[in-house]
Amino acid sequence: MLKNIALAQMRSGIDPAANAATLVEYITEAASKNADIIFTPEMSGLLDRDRARAAQNIVREEDELVLARAREAASQHDIWVALGSLAIQSPTSDKWLNRSFLISPTGEIVARYDKIHLFDVDLDGGESWRESAAYEAGGKAIIVPVGQALLGLSICYDVRFASLYTALTDAGANILAVPAAFTVPTGKAHWKTLLRARAIEAGAFVVAAAQSGKHEDGRETYGHSSIIDPWGRVLLDMKDNLGVGICEIDLAAVAEVRGRVPAVANRRGFVLGENPQ
Repeated sequence: MLKNIALAQMRSGIDPAANAATLVEYITEAASKNADIIFTPEMSGLLDRDRARAAQNIVREEDELVLARAREAASQHDIWVALGSLAIQSPTSDKWLNRSFLISPTGEIVARYDKIHLFDVDLDGGESWRESAAYEAGGKAIIVPVGQALLGLSICYDVRFASLYTALTDAGANILAVPAAFTVPTGKAHWKTLLRARAIEAGAFVVAAAQSGKHEDGRETYGHSSIIDPWGRVLLDMKDNLGVGICEIDLAAVAEVRGRVPAVANRRGFVLGENPQ
């Protein structure tokens, strides 16, 4: 049963070995604090916007150092690891995959999710991001049992697309994972509002581990790794602090909130019709 939830708030850099060492340290700390599972951010293994340099460190899944170290640590410390995402070489194209992994306490990979919505935007202040230029979009929503919980997987920009979370909660998800590397401008404007909205409309817990601070590649991420309960209350906000945060949750709150406001049960299909004359 999932009860004690750990979040790892990281500042991943351009060296996968250094990021792997930090990740193992955080997994070890979470286990020492009796966490049942630790959630890590998007791009836990490598954050490098210099794509030519990054390409030297992006390999196929079977050769991924950070993934191997996370699996070893999960097994050694008997803890679930929701590895927010890694950049993985696609086996079917010359592009990369932004892929989440769920790792069991035996070190087994029990689920994979490839980010569906890619971040292609031009922001105020001159920032421009074209994730689709390097990454291949996923096409499958994933829900996976973890003890008595049903975990719905997503990554960062996915949080803006409510239909994904509708599909996950229609399939039974009661915890929604949103690992992220949100930019500072969009984080300040939208991060907490989007997380609370997803929790409220789903009547589910939202667990969002994030990157935070000024990174080696020059980008700056917003932080504020958070756990939101099904009523939309913020149970944990790590602000800009790196490290491990722990929060106790009660999955019974999902049924209680959905009983008070049965929005999931009241969902109905519809068609877009013409305005009647």
